[in-house]
Amino acid sequence: MDQLQPFDALVIPSDDRGPHLVRLMTSPMNLQSTDEPYRCGRMPHPEVFMDYIAEGMGPGAWSFHLVEALDCMTKKFATPYIIFYPTISRDGMPFPVNKFVRDTQGRLYSEPKAWRGNLVVVKYRDAQYSAMTNISMADFPILKNYLSTHRPRNN
Repeated sequence: MDQLQPFDALVIPSDDRGPHLVRLMTSPMNLQSTDEPYRCGRMPHPEVFMDYIAEGMGPGAWSFHLVEALDCMTKKFATPYIIFYPTISRDGMPFPVNKFVRDTQGRLYSEPKAWRGNLVVVKYRDAQYSAMTNISMADFPILKNYLSTHRPRNN
């Protein structure tokens, strides 16, 4: 197994930059985990794309949110997504509100429940999260729809 393996991921910056694709590096894991991002046996490194995140904490400085269906869907996506978002900043201050998501949510926006910081979105090959796959900008409308009505789980 390769030491580092990249996958295309989508970054939704918290500032005025638009969403764009990046190469997200993953590293092999020796321990098996039941948590969705790790079931594929690889540790993603979204912290590389998160501004102001605490350094040296790896997955301890970010959390994740599963995107398995849109509202009113009766079946889950065959290829689900995970949104990674920062939780611990290097200076202890809150992360900036994600402007893109704020604008997308419009009148549904609530600052206490806002997405904050740069979001990194990855796609999985199947509903068991057994392997990551490359995301593309064609996935973006689905994610924009999801983000327009959903909040991070820790809020």
